[in-house]
Amino acid sequence: MSQVKLYDTTLRDGAQSEGISFSVVDKLNIARKLDELGVHFIEGGWPGSNPKDIEFFKKAKSLNLSNSRLAAFGSTRRPKAKAYKDANLLALTNAGVKVVTIVGKSSELQVAQVLETTLEENLSMIADSIRFLKSKGLTVFFDAEHFFDGFKANPAYSLRVVEVAAQAGADAVVPCDTNGGTMPEEITTAITAVKKQTKVPLGIHAHNDAELAVANSLAAVNAGATQVQGTINGYGERCGNANLCSIIPALKLKMGIDCITDEQLAKLTEVSHYVSEVANLIPNAFSPYVGSSAFSHKAGLHVSGLAKWEESYQHIGPALVGNKPKVLVSELAGKGNIIYKAKELGVDLPLKGKEAQKLLEQVKLLESRGFQYENAEASFELLVHRAKPDYQSPFELVDFMVVVERRRRLPSQKSLEEMLSEAMVKVRVGTEAMHTVAEGNGPVNALDQALRKALLQFYPSIAAVRLVDYKVRILEESVGTSAQVRVLIESTDGIEEWRTVGSSTNIIEASWLALADSLEYWLLKQKGEK
Repeated sequence: MSQVKLYDTTLRDGAQSEGISFSVVDKLNIARKLDELGVHFIEGGWPGSNPKDIEFFKKAKSLNLSNSRLAAFGSTRRPKAKAYKDANLLALTNAGVKVVTIVGKSSELQVAQVLETTLEENLSMIADSIRFLKSKGLTVFFDAEHFFDGFKANPAYSLRVVEVAAQAGADAVVPCDTNGGTMPEEITTAITAVKKQTKVPLGIHAHNDAELAVANSLAAVNAGATQVQGTINGYGERCGNANLCSIIPALKLKMGIDCITDEQLAKLTEVSHYVSEVANLIPNAFSPYVGSSAFSHKAGLHVSGLAKWEESYQHIGPALVGNKPKVLVSELAGKGNIIYKAKELGVDLPLKGKEAQKLLEQVKLLESRGFQYENAEASFELLVHRAKPDYQSPFELVDFMVVVERRRRLPSQKSLEEMLSEAMVKVRVGTEAMHTVAEGNGPVNALDQALRKALLQFYPSIAAVRLVDYKVRILEESVGTSAQVRVLIESTDGIEEWRTVGSSTNIIEASWLALADSLEYWLLKQKGEK
């Protein structure tokens, strides 16, 4: 099969996703990452539509791209206008790039209902625009908007649009599933028909409104398309665009098309997460190939097989796309999960010994009481270490008490009242006991302050640890305020992050357990016992 070219439109189509707004600096940084990934074309935006894109193309001249070519996006000339006078087309010629993509209607109904012009005038708009851009020495891709819907309603006219674009000199014609509702077999039929109509290289631009954008893109490639347009993580308007993070490994690993190198493919997960970070969106853990759960294993049977043969429950090696396997520990786990996970932590548990079985039974017992370890791996690591006969905890929790009261501030401020939270903590470090008291902004914060106050005297570096997230889950809603609760705490030292869990019918105790685990885990890591 011919080489397939990757065309990324994250900076334009992806930015149309709800909740995304890239700055010029964001777009420049993402372009550099896409270049590292080996994408052939990076669509930078629509220079004729807004000041931000105009600024981007000015600053993009300083980009030293090694693998990618920057493209500008625009539309055909307006009805009854002259191409050489059209503001959008002139903006494309002044963008400072050698590749441009223009969009035009390829559906009879769209021409009549949206453009409100004649079918012949639409053909002239397409031809005039392409000829004008080609006269400026530019590579021109034509995005045939609404092609597949138009093909179903009036195939003759949609095919005529492609033919006219090719005759005008388009370097590639890209049929678009603009509304995202076409089925893969319909994609195949339409692309096959287009190939019979013209010899110009074809592409595919699919939207994901029917959850088929990736499947439709691959179907188009199978039918002869040699350019695939999409976005990182499938970002885009409505339900998004075709996800290049799924398309790229499918092309290379499943279809044998070397669209990028092996080294570039290994950057895929990194690029996916980077774009999510810049977009200020949480990465989808369940995304194929690049999600943090894409190669996670929870069932004991699966982990047992994985330990014997990596391909037993994985369709590819995670490292190929820069990802890694993740074994989860839960009440569904078997001994294999415990042994595998302990080995990751540097603790060897014998397969036939009792240690792993006892630890498994402990996990299942604790999970029946509301604990959950698959999202609190730091707490599980502590269970593993605590199971070792020679393990010594850096501190021992003896007792705690929390007082919460409402009190007035001053007689002159009778209408203003405040809540006071005060915690008393008893902690033993070695043979020395500490008794500290602290106030806080709420009972959990007061506990945190009191515990730190005690431990700082022995472990000054613990000041680097701070809590960044605190989540409470009610496990038995039907019993109201007496329900079992689970507390998940996320902590950081500014370099790494970890999660710990506590569970109780008392939310303060559950918080106490998770908080104590967080600090013990960090101290354990600092001692190098991890």
